[in-house]
Amino acid sequence: MLWRKPMNSARGWSVTATKSRRRRRKRPLGLLELYDRLFAAYGEQHWWPGETPFEVMVGAILTQNTAWTNVEKAITALREADALNPEALRTRPIDELAALIRPSGYFNAKARKLRAFGDYLAGYDDDIERLFASKPLDELREELLALHGVGPETADSMLLYAGNLPSFVIDAYTMRVLQRLGVIDADSKPSYDAVRAMFHESLPADVQVFNEYHALFVAHGKDVCKSRKPLCSDCVLVENCPAAEGFLREAPTR
Repeated sequence: MLWRKPMNSARGWSVTATKSRRRRRKRPLGLLELYDRLFAAYGEQHWWPGETPFEVMVGAILTQNTAWTNVEKAITALREADALNPEALRTRPIDELAALIRPSGYFNAKARKLRAFGDYLAGYDDDIERLFASKPLDELREELLALHGVGPETADSMLLYAGNLPSFVIDAYTMRVLQRLGVIDADSKPSYDAVRAMFHESLPADVQVFNEYHALFVAHGKDVCKSRKPLCSDCVLVENCPAAEGFLREAPTR
């Protein structure tokens, strides 16, 4: 595999196989070729939706266990109530915050998470840029993980999309696609950090690559490799996917 900047794109790095498509490998796909295949199918994703790094970090908390459309409603409510800022997260009554973010679900728990996040930012004088420049990536990640309500996926989303730091995000879409392709063993149930480490060992530490790759997993998982009734006949990875054989047998004929 050869890493190079795409000739027709101003953003990031692209992965292009040094060998042509004349002979496609069977399975499993390597992580570089998998990126190449997904990028060719879906193109640039322009993630993460959010106007500021602070908004991205709030969104990373609100998106836990819900769809992004619900997060957008909650963020809009916070903005209209002049509560989309660190001081408001610290000072507004918890029940008021909960009411504003109700569309995101689990609103009482998430209100407490936002309060903890607001308190944390006070230690950096609400300066997001200062926060992300304060210490090495691994140390900052551990600091975020120590916050109430911030798990590995949320922390990595904050680091990658708000901080522009190379911390790969593993989500349910990523795990599903990798398990079906046989890249990871579903029976062994690898940990979040083990799968994340696999990407860090296989890819260059490039923010735009990490950003694009995660977004491509989301696009593929939402549109094609669905949890139930995946659209294997429309999948660009079908010839390398062991799970597809079973799904295609079960699919009704058209």
